[in-house]
Amino acid sequence: MFVKSLLLLSVAIAYVSADCLHCICMRESQCKPIGCHMDVGSLSCGYYQIKIGYYEDCGQPGKKSGESTETAWKRCADDLSCSTTCVENYYNRYKSQCNGLGMGACQIMARNHNGGPRGCHNAGTQAYWNGVHACCGCS
Repeated sequence: MFVKSLLLLSVAIAYVSADCLHCICMRESQCKPIGCHMDVGSLSCGYYQIKIGYYEDCGQPGKKSGESTETAWKRCADDLSCSTTCVENYYNRYKSQCNGLGMGACQIMARNHNGGPRGCHNAGTQAYWNGVHACCGCS
């Protein structure tokens, strides 16, 4: 019974995470590979409008041997699977910055995605979170 409950819980968490990711993707690009656009003084690219520093922080998924970071970043950003992996890695790297704030996983993911490693502490990310929350109802 315990194993069955644990399995159901892990499925529910995965579903919420996928729903949250989809809403972040929709907010950033209508979940389309839109290439790169200037945003607050630097380029933001792809499905999640990822900046190069964010790509470096998420571990540079999909980077090929001998490929420049810039080339890998732009290619990954316009690939839904790769860019989603990047957003998940970024969340996992920085979620501990939000310990003790009483925020759910989706709120932490959205606010850090929007505002950087400590975005959960930045009041300026609240409106972004409100938009993601309105989409998925996640916490």
